[in-house]
Amino acid sequence: MSNQKINPFKHEYFLGYINQVLPQFVKVHFPSSVLLNGFTHFGKEFNGGLVGSFVVIEGDKYGFLGRITELALPESERLSLNEKAFQTSDFHPTGKIEILLSFDLYNPFDVKKGLTAYPNIGAKVFVSSGELVQEYMSRFGVRSGELANTIAIGSLVSSPDTKVKINLQSIFGRHCAIVGTTGGGKSYTVSKLVESLIATGNKAILIDATGEYSGSFDKIKTVDIGNGENIFHYSQLTIDDLFFLLKPSPRTQTPKLMEAIRSLKMVRLAGEVTQIEHNGEVIPIEDGLLKKNGKPKKPYDVFYYRKIQAIENGMADFDFMKLSHQLSAECVYDNGTVWGGVAPNDVSYCVSLISRVTNLANTPELNQIFGFQQEKTENDLTDVVNQFISIENTETNLLRLNLENVKYDFQVRETLVNAIGKFLLSKARNGSFKESPVVIFIDEAHQFLNKSIKDEYFDSKPLDAFDSIAKECRKHGLFLCIATQMPRDIPQGTLSQMGTFIAHRLINHFDKEAVSNACSTANKNTLDFLPILGEGEAILTGVDFPMPIIMKFDEPNIKPDSSTPKLN
Repeated sequence: MSNQKINPFKHEYFLGYINQVLPQFVKVHFPSSVLLNGFTHFGKEFNGGLVGSFVVIEGDKYGFLGRITELALPESERLSLNEKAFQTSDFHPTGKIEILLSFDLYNPFDVKKGLTAYPNIGAKVFVSSGELVQEYMSRFGVRSGELANTIAIGSLVSSPDTKVKINLQSIFGRHCAIVGTTGGGKSYTVSKLVESLIATGNKAILIDATGEYSGSFDKIKTVDIGNGENIFHYSQLTIDDLFFLLKPSPRTQTPKLMEAIRSLKMVRLAGEVTQIEHNGEVIPIEDGLLKKNGKPKKPYDVFYYRKIQAIENGMADFDFMKLSHQLSAECVYDNGTVWGGVAPNDVSYCVSLISRVTNLANTPELNQIFGFQQEKTENDLTDVVNQFISIENTETNLLRLNLENVKYDFQVRETLVNAIGKFLLSKARNGSFKESPVVIFIDEAHQFLNKSIKDEYFDSKPLDAFDSIAKECRKHGLFLCIATQMPRDIPQGTLSQMGTFIAHRLINHFDKEAVSNACSTANKNTLDFLPILGEGEAILTGVDFPMPIIMKFDEPNIKPDSSTPKLN
């Protein structure tokens, strides 16, 4: 539809006149209620007066697109209503119109950011054609001079014949949140968006919390985690991640744990040698352990400062199976320039930590995910992700990480997903997504975000990798799309970074508040629709959307398996 051909103000679509102008909305006077009836024109059906219908208003310098939010009769007519008045439609309703955007009168697709003016009293109101609204929606988020890369994702609730075609960049370019109560249609929406991204040649990583996205998407690679086949090797974890799992007490156990880790890293860096030596002074390495008991400190210090970057790289790249024994070896007296014999107090302080290390190394559920008892292989999850995001990879567009078999014990799910987030964050900071952007979908995001790990000793530590991705990775080409039924459980900082919201039915007051606080663009009148949205219906709103869109998503080709088991 070209700018020259479009005339939004056709007398055949006339409804009424503006009779009151307020900051939040305008009121319209309908000369006759006949104008409110649905009518057919040029083969198109228009529902003139339904709440939710789009209208255009002809101002002096600007045109306005609005949505009818309320219909009423004047007080005087309401008191004198009778059957005859209804039969002859002899009454004059009024309506309330929420103004969504303003546009140039002579160039209707030149949308003005914010309301630069209001319509005047007496301005004419017309029913808006579906094509006009469709054309506006397809241009949202498109910079001047750019071509719109639009995808058809559904239709308007108020006008089912009007397709919603949205520019991909406007949905994902500023991160996206899909929210709504169970049964509202979140999973179908995620599936539809994943399909649309793949169809346009983009790449996505789907963190599938429950295994419901097991369908055969095009160009998909599925990685099942939790059965021991694909592991996120512990050497790819950060020291912080390890601390989350081990929970050392801050004053006594943390320093010993750090020393043990440094010692084991030095053993790895020393390679095949059986001692660390400096000027004739020696610290022996026996059975993969650094033996400090009664030995001089100088060789340790010299080696440490020579290899400090590799030792203090923040990664858990050491032999985990030696950690409990090395912890015991660290429990010695500090006599200045030499280490003394065994310190019984230190041993007793570290007994519970050594026990936790041993448990971690021997827990099957954890070994099947982090591989504490094995060497890193080429099948490691980090290698799979590296291969997927590389520009050379044209075989797969969707990497699905299936967490269905990952246990809920030991806070292992949160730690694993946070570790994946940290890995992607470091790749983004190094520019890995500049040429080939990636969207990360996190289903059931409330399971993983806003989590922290603590126990009776351990200071609370936030698992905030995705919070950092939300705040800084848009410019790096790494985009986040979270789906949750509990937006109140997502950190406010993360929610506020979401530039686009797809809100399905929300009933809980705190959930509605969380969305309302985080998305300033959806004005109050539109959010009033949240509790009454049907299955698959949603409010689409965001930074790149001058107006909120109330729409029904098309069913995806690949349907997720989110059905509820039937009771007998």
